Amino acid sequence: MMGLVLGIETSCDETAASVVDEDFHVLSSVIESSIDQHRAFGGVVPELAGRAHVATIGPVVRRALLDAGLDPLNPTILGIAVTSGPGLIGSLLVGLSAAKAYALAWGVPFVGVNHLEGHLFAPLLERSDLEWPLMTLLVSGGHSLIVLQSGPGEHEVLGETIDDAAGEAYDKVARWLGLGYPGGPEIDHLAQSGVAGSLKLPISMTGDDYDLSFSGLKTAVVRATEKQRDLPIADVAASFQAAVTEQLLRKLRGALEHHPVKGLALAGGVAANSALRAGVTDLAKEFGVVAHLPSMAMCTDNAAMIAAAGTYRLRHDGPSSFDLSATPNWQLADVS
Repeated sequence: MMGLVLGIETSCDETAASVVDEDFHVLSSVIESSIDQHRAFGGVVPELAGRAHVATIGPVVRRALLDAGLDPLNPTILGIAVTSGPGLIGSLLVGLSAAKAYALAWGVPFVGVNHLEGHLFAPLLERSDLEWPLMTLLVSGGHSLIVLQSGPGEHEVLGETIDDAAGEAYDKVARWLGLGYPGGPEIDHLAQSGVAGSLKLPISMTGDDYDLSFSGLKTAVVRATEKQRDLPIADVAASFQAAVTEQLLRKLRGALEHHPVKGLALAGGVAANSALRAGVTDLAKEFGVVAHLPSMAMCTDNAAMIAAAGTYRLRHDGPSSFDLSATPNWQLADVS
């Protein structure tokens, strides 16, 4: 049997486990979300998320091992990869503690993985013929980055948000408009029937660097809708989505102009957005590179990507020490 790695992901509200082999083939992937517990609050409640992880981590890991054809009491694996940051401290500690316990019980090494680097490994799980270098737009509820990848585990952060992430802006605007949580899918759905440009919104960060900003855009939506209360909500959604997409694609185009690559990839929760997927596809055609759009399963937080990144890290850096702690603010730029 090929060397297998068990991945564990508990950075936010999804409890996930997955088994991946050394060639990045996914043998199993199990995700248990506690999102229904958070909807009434309009966002993730850290204490509720932590409690949900405690209740579900054991069954989720067991199911992932069984789905991969392994003995859940004594699986034949090379090691365990677990998200150790960034994320909610309480949630991270649940996964990290479980990984250490399993590693001790089964006599295998474990390695702490950066959640954002996990997202960078997601394309390898779906495309075995991936060619480098790769430009990746990583956009989620907590992070927005433009990353140049020269190979697996080799990356340079070219730009990132200086305030709100794109997904965070979606959630805040959705809350202001009285929509459900999470806000991204709600706004994306409404925008299909709206007229972009009905609401005049600014495009931030128009300079030549690759940094992003969405806080001002969120404020602009609030102020504009206070003045134009009769504007159809679908038009507001379409206008907001167009402004977010324009900023992301403008910065991405600038990065592509100065850094020749063979592929353009999307990653993170906002990678499920229809307008952004269409824009990245068009941009890839414009520059003559391959577009790597993740499946919906790979847009959300999952443990397969953590297992993939962990496979690389175990191979190149070796296991983590058992005194490893969670790092809730671990930046991708700090991953060596």
